[in-house]
Amino acid sequence: MDLTWSPREEAFRSEVREWLARNVPAEPLPSGDTREGFAAHLEWERRLHEAHLSVVSWPVRYGGRDAGPWEWLIFEEEYHRAGAPQRVTQNGIFLLAPALFEFGTPAQQDRYLPPMASGAETWCQGWSEPEAGSDLAAIRARAVRDEAGGGWRLFGQKTWTTRGAFCTHLFGLFRTDPTAGRHRGLTYFLVPLGIDGVTVRGFGRLDGDEGFADVFFDGAFVTDDAVLGEVGEGWRIAMATASSERGLTLRSPGRFLAAATRLVELWRRRRGDAGPATRDALVRAVIAAEAYAAQTLAVVTRSAAGARPGVEASLAKVFWSELDVVIHEVARDLLGPEAELDDVWARGHQFALAGPIYAGTNEIQRNVIAERLLGLPR
Repeated sequence: MDLTWSPREEAFRSEVREWLARNVPAEPLPSGDTREGFAAHLEWERRLHEAHLSVVSWPVRYGGRDAGPWEWLIFEEEYHRAGAPQRVTQNGIFLLAPALFEFGTPAQQDRYLPPMASGAETWCQGWSEPEAGSDLAAIRARAVRDEAGGGWRLFGQKTWTTRGAFCTHLFGLFRTDPTAGRHRGLTYFLVPLGIDGVTVRGFGRLDGDEGFADVFFDGAFVTDDAVLGEVGEGWRIAMATASSERGLTLRSPGRFLAAATRLVELWRRRRGDAGPATRDALVRAVIAAEAYAAQTLAVVTRSAAGARPGVEASLAKVFWSELDVVIHEVARDLLGPEAELDDVWARGHQFALAGPIYAGTNEIQRNVIAERLLGLPR
């Protein structure tokens, strides 16, 4: 593996670093899980798009730069190093977009990708249901063929829909063949949330943010071009989306390298309060962040050679989610009684605790690793 950057890549890094230095807000934006904060983050996304930095790895025709995976890693590293705002468009650009590129028709790509890149349309993920959380194959929401209308009628409920209270569109699985097995008869739909028959009901979290939502479908009609891929092939497409969610697309190493750097800076300010156990935990966290970055380079190297992501996405998900918790626990120990008063670290800790749950619980991911990688019995 060649760990040196080419002159072109170094020039790209300089361009990104300089633009971020000029444009990152001096004060943090309000939480993107509030209505006010979501609007502020969308304005930031528009500025990124105008600079052709919102989706650097996409084709130029869709708002990108045709950048390769190495430039994408560079962008992510510089983005997090600069402390730039959270990407409230992430469900679209990091999760749905790879599936659109792989399974979408040219018409679907032309329709959905440009407004996704600009932030004009935002996407939430409609997978979890009241009786189907981590067990995605247990979903009950259904789509019924409407022969007269030439489309589908949607029924059921999705829950824990991140930023569903603010987004314009939802992608999700619906059961189109109730007689098929658990992983069969599922179809992947792209649904505008403003159509008749869709009710979005936001609800607050313990921290007061309101971005989560229940989404109810009562006969909402969508045309055939709302189907991504083939009817009945939803599970396969969903697993491709899940690989993006669990792997480096959603959580690039730049995020954890930046967090580890901030953690070291915190230790330098507070090391007089730190015992040897906290110091050792800090060292392990920094090493783990560097290890994740090195592992990602290996993944990208294989990907550039044509390899497809597989079970390593589950390995990565377990690793980065637990690393996030450790980093914030060390920060909490360094801050001591003041931890709850430091809004950045406190909110980061709250969010980190959700990491082992979202994108597929770590218990499920360990089962996947045991069965598919290690060959252990079920």
